Amino acid sequence: MTTTSPTKTSAPGLLPAPSPTAPGRAPGRLRLGAGQQLRGGPFTYAALIVVGLGSILPLYWTLVAASHDQQRVLDSPPPLLPGGRLGSNLQAAWDQANLGKAIVNSVIVAGSITVATLFFCTLAGYAFAKMRFRGRNVLMTAVIATLTIPPQLSVVPLFMMISDFGWSGQLESVIFPTLVGAFGVFFMRQYLIEALPYELIEAAKVDGASNIRIVWSVVLPVARPAMMVLGMLTFVQAWNDFFWPFLALNQQNPTIQVALGQLSASYTPDQSIVMAGALISTLPLLLVFVIFGKQIVGGIMAGAVKG
Repeated sequence: MTTTSPTKTSAPGLLPAPSPTAPGRAPGRLRLGAGQQLRGGPFTYAALIVVGLGSILPLYWTLVAASHDQQRVLDSPPPLLPGGRLGSNLQAAWDQANLGKAIVNSVIVAGSITVATLFFCTLAGYAFAKMRFRGRNVLMTAVIATLTIPPQLSVVPLFMMISDFGWSGQLESVIFPTLVGAFGVFFMRQYLIEALPYELIEAAKVDGASNIRIVWSVVLPVARPAMMVLGMLTFVQAWNDFFWPFLALNQQNPTIQVALGQLSASYTPDQSIVMAGALISTLPLLLVFVIFGKQIVGGIMAGAVKG
C-alpha cells in the first residue's frame, strides 16, 4: 500500500503557494547556475574607469614630461599632451646615467633574487606548513619577528660583512642579502596550509616517492599560483629597490634606481631628462607583465578555484 505526501495547494483564484527554500539558504538570495556570470551595473563600470585612469595617469604624465624641455614642464599650467623632444631626452638620459649597463645589472639582480626567493621560500613554506619537527612554531615565530626589524638597523653590520667578503661595489653585495625573505616564507606557508591536503602527501609516500619527488611532483604544482604572485611582487620590489643598492654599489656598476639617482643628483637637475630616465626604467616592468601577465592571472584564478 502506497501513500502520497500531501501537497500544498492554493485556494481557487489565488497565486500558487511558494515552493519551500533549501535548508540553510536565505529566501530571495541570488543563485547562479553553471556558466552564469555576475553582471556589473553602471556604478561598477564608473568605478573601474576611475581606478584605471588613476593608475595610468602617473605613467602618462611621465611620458608627457619626458617629451618636453624643462622650461615647458615647469610652466603653469603644465602641458597635457606629449611634445616632440622625447627621442632626444631619452638619448640624453641613456648617455648621462649609463642606463644600458644599469638595466642589465637590474635584470641580473632582480632575476636572481626572484628565482632564489621562489625556491627557498617554497621549500621553507612547505616545511613549516606540512612537516612535523621540534621547534617548528618557535622558528616560525622568529621568522615573522624579523619583519618588525627596520632595514636601517642592519645596514652597518651588513656593510661590514660585505666589505670583509670583498664584495663592495659588486652585484653580489645586493643579491646575497636578499635571497630569501620572511614575508615569502610566511606567504607560502599560509597558502600551502589550505591548498595542499595531507592526503596527497600520504598518497605519494605510499607510492614510494621520496621527499624530493614529493616536492617536485606534488608541492610545486599546487604552489604554482602563490609562486607566480610572490615572484611578481619580489621582482618588482628588487627592481625598484634603491636604499641598499645605493650604499653597496658605485657609479661604475649601478642598478637602474642608482643610475636614476645620479640623474637627479646635480644642483639643478633637468626634470625632463629625469622623467625620460624614469620612463626607460618602467618599460622593462611593463614588458615583464605583458609576457607573463596571462600566467600570473591564470595562476591567481587557479588558486581561487581550488580555494
